Amino acid sequence: MDSSFFDDVFAVVRLIPKGRVTSYGAIARYLGTGKSARLVGWAMNASHSTDPTIPAHRVLNRNGMLTGKHHFGSPDTMQKLLEAEGVEVVDDQVQDFKARYWDPNEELQL
Repeated sequence: MDSSFFDDVFAVVRLIPKGRVTSYGAIARYLGTGKSARLVGWAMNASHSTDPTIPAHRVLNRNGMLTGKHHFGSPDTMQKLLEAEGVEVVDDQVQDFKARYWDPNEELQL
């Protein structure tokens, strides 16, 4: 496990605005490691015990599915966190995914 990579992932995820979502792959591409979306997912799995907290609930798969929901303690926690930010979720799928999508490559400067 590369802790510096995880720290870089955590730094990006902390910048995702409330009510917006991104994907594992978008974060990997932003960090210059486009084929490491799975490693971004591992970082999200490891993020639940960090301080300050990481808004890992805002990171989804490339289709807007809540694929990481089983890492949140209960199966509906991820959805509840998103809904508290105004994000509608139906059948583990974020509605208006494209409108809510936050791409760090467009939103942030390296």
